[in-house]
Amino acid sequence: MQGTERGDDARGGHRPVVLAVEQALSMSYATLRFVHLGWRVIRVEATPAEGRTSPGDPNRYIGRPVPGAGFRSYFVAPNVGKEAIALDLKQPEGRAALHRIVERLPVDVFCTNTLPVRHAGFGLDYETLRARREDLIWCCISALGPKHPDVPGYDPMLQALCGFMDLTGHPDGPPLQCGPPLADLKAGDEAFAQVVLALYERERTGRGKRIDISMAQAAVSWLHTFLPMLDLGSPPEELRRSGNEHRQFIPVNAYPTRDGFLYLALGSDAQWKRLVAQPMFASLATAERTTNEGRRRDRRALHAAIAEITSRHDAAEVSAVLAAAGVPHSPITPIEKVPDLPFVAEAALRTTTPEGRPVRLPPPAVATPFLERRGGELPFAPSYGQHTDAVLAEVGYAAGEIAALRERGAAA
Repeated sequence: MQGTERGDDARGGHRPVVLAVEQALSMSYATLRFVHLGWRVIRVEATPAEGRTSPGDPNRYIGRPVPGAGFRSYFVAPNVGKEAIALDLKQPEGRAALHRIVERLPVDVFCTNTLPVRHAGFGLDYETLRARREDLIWCCISALGPKHPDVPGYDPMLQALCGFMDLTGHPDGPPLQCGPPLADLKAGDEAFAQVVLALYERERTGRGKRIDISMAQAAVSWLHTFLPMLDLGSPPEELRRSGNEHRQFIPVNAYPTRDGFLYLALGSDAQWKRLVAQPMFASLATAERTTNEGRRRDRRALHAAIAEITSRHDAAEVSAVLAAAGVPHSPITPIEKVPDLPFVAEAALRTTTPEGRPVRLPPPAVATPFLERRGGELPFAPSYGQHTDAVLAEVGYAAGEIAALRERGAAA
């Protein structure tokens, strides 16, 4: 891998090896989290198909062109620090190469988000790979899990299916998807967690494990503040789209000021008492509004009254009052200014394009010793098939054999 150690880690211990037949985001994000731990991650992409001008991961061709890289900007962040090889798993020779890599590197973890119905035909099903390495951790992300092996799924579709779009947007507007691809990222985080748990279990038992992640089930697992309430007396209308307003805690909403919106998130009756003790907001105090339930019954009038107050002041003035009251609040940060937030800037990762252009990356979910040793710098995302020859040579293919695989289209 460019710029990183191979085999064992820098301290002499075993460095896990992950082989991933991945594309799009969900699994690519999961394996990125392994990169953050310092693990070796090799992504496998398809060889060029007849009639297709864009081989490999479709995400390579989304976004703005990256000079000197051979792909576009959308592909960069989830794939930094990885190696990339290209094999035709429809050909016996391509499948044989995959199996040899699993055996000889050897691979600790195999990941895929290929449709389950295609696993056996591509030679990447759990039973086939387990026969090559008995203690293999095998993980698959799919739309609905192995009971629905032929159902494809992308994040917006899953947001629609799992009710997210019924919960997002304004009450009088159409259903909307959430900004970040939450279903993709939740599934990726779950794959990461389950693989780490399986490796821990393997240390004690010596056994591998099969892991199947349903994107839909993972997404619905987040609906703790919605689904149980349906069985406890809340009508669906009480849970549906509410714009920026919280459905239960009042007042929690975005309010206008003279120079932009400010988000106020009041979460307790004690905070309310401190809020109305401030002269700016003293007119809001009534006996009914002392409790959250009372404020909820009066929420329309209360939201309007707060907006009338805040709209007469600059955001900084309102913010100072809310800070003095100990009430959580925030401006609406434009996306282009998020990298400059102090807690982001101090933890952000970095990479550099082939032409030397620095690129800021999101910070890791949690800091890791590996990233600290590297000073937060990761190798740029790999070009298509960049490491095919090197990885095949590493598992025993001679130069002539590699050339023959390429000539027959089994590798690229």
